Amino acid sequence: MGRTRLASGENATAYDRLMSAPVVLQVAASPVSPALVLRPWRMADVAALVEVSRDPALRQWTSSVVDNDADGARWVQAQQQGWATGDRFGFAVLETQPGSARVQLVGNVVLKEVASGKPAAEVGYWTAAQARGRGVASRALEALTSWAFDTFEPDGLERLELLHQVDNLASCRVAQKSRYDFDTILPAAPPSFPRDGHLHIRRPSA
Repeated sequence: MGRTRLASGENATAYDRLMSAPVVLQVAASPVSPALVLRPWRMADVAALVEVSRDPALRQWTSSVVDNDADGARWVQAQQQGWATGDRFGFAVLETQPGSARVQLVGNVVLKEVASGKPAAEVGYWTAAQARGRGVASRALEALTSWAFDTFEPDGLERLELLHQVDNLASCRVAQKSRYDFDTILPAAPPSFPRDGHLHIRRPSA
Protein backbone atom coordinates (compact mmCIF):
# COMPACT_ATOMS: atom_id res chain seq x y z
CA MET A 1 0.00 0.00 0.00
CA GLY A 2 1.33 3.42 -0.91
CA ARG A 3 1.92 6.38 1.28
CA THR A 4 -1.14 8.12 2.67
CA ARG A 5 -1.75 11.49 1.05
CA LEU A 6 -4.18 13.99 2.43
CA ALA A 7 -5.98 16.56 0.32
CA SER A 8 -4.28 19.81 -0.54
CA GLY A 9 -4.08 22.83 1.72
CA GLU A 10 -4.81 22.44 5.41
CA ASN A 11 -5.00 18.64 5.39
CA ALA A 12 -1.67 18.30 3.59
CA THR A 13 -0.11 20.56 6.19
CA ALA A 14 -1.49 18.33 8.94
CA TYR A 15 0.03 15.28 7.27
CA ASP A 16 3.36 17.04 6.89
CA ARG A 17 3.33 17.67 10.64
CA LEU A 18 2.49 14.02 11.27
CA MET A 19 5.50 12.87 9.26
CA SER A 20 7.96 15.51 10.45
CA ALA A 21 7.62 15.14 14.22
CA PRO A 22 7.01 12.12 16.48
CA VAL A 23 3.41 11.74 17.59
CA VAL A 24 3.11 11.40 21.37
CA LEU A 25 -0.29 10.80 22.97
CA GLN A 26 -0.84 11.38 26.68
CA VAL A 27 -3.43 9.56 28.80
CA ALA A 28 -4.09 10.97 32.25
CA ALA A 29 -3.85 8.76 35.32
CA SER A 30 -7.01 7.02 36.49
CA PRO A 31 -7.99 6.22 40.09
CA VAL A 32 -6.46 2.75 39.69
CA SER A 33 -3.75 3.24 37.04
CA PRO A 34 -0.80 5.56 36.40
CA ALA A 35 -0.67 7.84 33.38
CA LEU A 36 0.11 6.41 29.95
CA VAL A 37 2.30 7.70 27.14
CA LEU A 38 1.80 6.43 23.58
CA ARG A 39 4.66 7.02 21.16
CA PRO A 40 6.17 5.36 18.08
CA TRP A 41 8.31 2.31 18.74
CA ARG A 42 12.08 2.77 19.12
CA MET A 43 14.98 0.35 18.90
CA ALA A 44 15.57 1.04 22.59
CA ASP A 45 12.29 -0.83 23.25
CA VAL A 46 13.61 -4.15 21.93
CA ALA A 47 14.70 -5.64 25.27
CA ALA A 48 11.38 -4.82 26.94
CA LEU A 49 9.49 -6.16 23.91
CA VAL A 50 11.35 -9.48 24.08
CA GLU A 51 10.56 -9.73 27.80
CA VAL A 52 6.80 -9.14 27.47
CA SER A 53 6.64 -11.43 24.42
CA ARG A 54 7.53 -14.43 26.59
CA ASP A 55 3.96 -14.40 27.93
CA PRO A 56 2.06 -17.48 26.61
CA ALA A 57 -1.27 -15.63 26.61
CA LEU A 58 0.16 -12.89 24.40
CA ARG A 59 1.64 -15.45 22.03
CA GLN A 60 -1.78 -17.07 21.70
CA TRP A 61 -3.31 -14.00 20.10
CA THR A 62 -0.44 -12.40 18.16
CA SER A 63 0.83 -13.54 14.78
CA SER A 64 4.41 -12.26 15.23
CA VAL A 65 6.86 -14.37 17.23
CA VAL A 66 9.49 -12.42 19.17
CA ASP A 67 11.92 -14.83 20.80
CA ASN A 68 15.11 -12.78 20.91
CA ASP A 69 16.68 -9.40 20.24
CA ALA A 70 16.96 -10.06 16.49
CA ASP A 71 13.23 -10.84 16.28
CA GLY A 72 12.47 -7.77 18.35
CA ALA A 73 14.60 -5.52 16.17
CA ARG A 74 12.88 -6.75 13.02
CA TRP A 75 9.47 -6.16 14.62
CA VAL A 76 10.34 -2.63 15.69
CA GLN A 77 11.79 -1.89 12.24
CA ALA A 78 8.50 -3.04 10.70
CA GLN A 79 6.62 -0.59 12.92
CA GLN A 80 8.98 2.20 11.93
CA GLN A 81 8.51 1.33 8.26
CA GLY A 82 4.75 1.65 8.72
CA TRP A 83 5.21 5.22 9.90
CA ALA A 84 7.55 5.95 6.99
CA THR A 85 5.08 4.71 4.38
CA GLY A 86 2.06 6.22 6.14
CA ASP A 87 -0.18 3.13 6.14
CA ARG A 88 0.45 1.69 9.61
CA PHE A 89 0.94 3.63 12.84
CA GLY A 90 2.08 1.54 15.81
CA PHE A 91 2.47 3.00 19.29
CA ALA A 92 4.35 1.58 22.25
CA VAL A 93 2.18 2.07 25.33
CA LEU A 94 4.26 3.13 28.32
CA GLU A 95 3.17 3.50 31.93
CA THR A 96 4.68 6.33 33.93
CA GLN A 97 5.04 6.46 37.69
CA PRO A 98 4.24 9.66 39.63
CA GLY A 99 7.39 11.59 40.51
CA SER A 100 9.63 9.28 38.51
CA ALA A 101 11.23 9.45 35.08
CA ARG A 102 10.96 5.66 34.81
CA VAL A 103 8.57 4.23 32.23
CA GLN A 104 7.48 0.64 31.70
CA LEU A 105 6.29 -0.99 28.48
CA VAL A 106 2.73 -2.19 29.07
CA GLY A 107 1.27 -2.63 25.61
CA ASN A 108 0.88 -1.78 21.96
CA VAL A 109 -1.84 -0.11 19.90
CA VAL A 110 -1.86 0.23 16.15
CA LEU A 111 -3.83 1.93 13.40
CA LYS A 112 -3.43 0.06 10.12
CA GLU A 113 -4.75 -0.25 6.58
CA VAL A 114 -4.84 3.54 6.30
CA ALA A 115 -5.16 5.00 2.80
CA SER A 116 -6.15 8.36 1.42
CA GLY A 117 -9.86 8.46 0.64
CA LYS A 118 -10.47 5.01 2.13
CA PRO A 119 -13.48 5.11 4.51
CA ALA A 120 -12.24 2.40 6.91
CA ALA A 121 -9.08 1.58 8.82
CA GLU A 122 -8.33 -1.11 11.40
CA VAL A 123 -7.15 -0.89 14.99
CA GLY A 124 -5.37 -3.50 17.06
CA TYR A 125 -3.81 -3.80 20.50
CA TRP A 126 -2.16 -6.04 23.04
CA THR A 127 -1.35 -5.65 26.72
CA ALA A 128 1.64 -6.98 28.66
CA ALA A 129 0.82 -9.60 31.29
CA GLN A 130 1.75 -7.46 34.29
CA ALA A 131 -0.59 -4.66 33.16
CA ARG A 132 -3.79 -6.59 32.48
CA GLY A 133 -6.93 -5.88 34.44
CA ARG A 134 -6.13 -2.18 34.95
CA GLY A 135 -7.81 -0.69 31.91
CA VAL A 136 -4.60 -0.15 29.95
CA ALA A 137 -5.95 -1.49 26.64
CA SER A 138 -9.21 0.46 26.71
CA ARG A 139 -7.53 3.72 27.77
CA ALA A 140 -4.82 3.40 25.13
CA LEU A 141 -7.36 2.42 22.47
CA GLU A 142 -9.48 5.47 23.28
CA ALA A 143 -6.45 7.73 22.81
CA LEU A 144 -5.60 6.03 19.50
CA THR A 145 -9.21 6.28 18.32
CA SER A 146 -9.46 9.99 19.03
CA TRP A 147 -6.12 10.64 17.32
CA ALA A 148 -7.11 8.58 14.27
CA PHE A 149 -10.34 10.45 13.67
CA ASP A 150 -8.76 13.84 14.40
CA THR A 151 -5.96 13.12 11.94
CA PHE A 152 -7.61 11.17 9.13
CA GLU A 153 -11.33 12.02 9.15
CA PRO A 154 -10.67 15.10 6.95
CA ASP A 155 -9.17 12.71 4.38
CA GLY A 156 -12.21 10.44 4.28
CA LEU A 157 -11.95 8.17 7.33
CA GLU A 158 -15.50 7.25 8.36
CA ARG A 159 -15.10 4.24 10.62
CA LEU A 160 -12.58 2.19 12.55
CA GLU A 161 -12.78 -1.59 12.57
CA LEU A 162 -11.65 -3.91 15.35
CA LEU A 163 -11.35 -7.65 14.71
CA HIS A 164 -10.77 -10.48 17.17
CA GLN A 165 -11.34 -14.22 17.30
CA VAL A 166 -14.62 -15.30 18.89
CA ASP A 167 -12.80 -17.00 21.76
CA ASN A 168 -10.78 -13.90 22.68
CA LEU A 169 -13.21 -12.73 25.35
CA ALA A 170 -10.85 -10.17 26.86
CA SER A 171 -10.47 -8.41 23.52
CA CYS A 172 -14.24 -8.40 23.10
CA ARG A 173 -14.63 -6.69 26.48
CA VAL A 174 -12.12 -4.03 25.49
CA ALA A 175 -14.01 -3.41 22.25
CA GLN A 176 -17.32 -3.03 24.06
CA LYS A 177 -15.84 -0.79 26.75
CA SER A 178 -14.31 1.38 24.04
CA ARG A 179 -17.65 1.82 22.22
CA TYR A 180 -16.76 -0.35 19.26
CA ASP A 181 -20.17 -1.83 18.45
CA PHE A 182 -20.44 -5.45 17.38
CA ASP A 183 -21.25 -5.62 13.66
CA THR A 184 -20.95 -9.15 12.34
CA ILE A 185 -19.23 -12.54 12.62
CA LEU A 186 -16.39 -13.07 10.16
CA PRO A 187 -15.46 -16.54 8.86
CA ALA A 188 -12.11 -18.03 9.78
CA ALA A 189 -9.18 -17.31 7.47
CA PRO A 190 -6.34 -19.72 8.41
CA PRO A 191 -3.51 -19.58 9.17
CA SER A 192 -3.48 -15.97 10.39
CA PHE A 193 -7.10 -16.05 11.61
CA PRO A 194 -7.80 -19.72 12.44
CA ARG A 195 -11.24 -19.24 13.98
CA ASP A 196 -14.34 -17.19 13.28
CA GLY A 197 -14.08 -13.62 14.45
CA HIS A 198 -16.05 -10.62 15.63
CA LEU A 199 -16.04 -7.38 13.69
CA HIS A 200 -16.63 -4.29 15.84
CA ILE A 201 -17.03 -0.81 14.38
CA ARG A 202 -16.73 2.69 15.79
CA ARG A 203 -17.67 5.90 14.00
CA PRO A 204 -16.66 9.48 14.86
CA SER A 205 -20.02 10.21 16.49
CA ALA A 206 -19.68 7.35 19.02
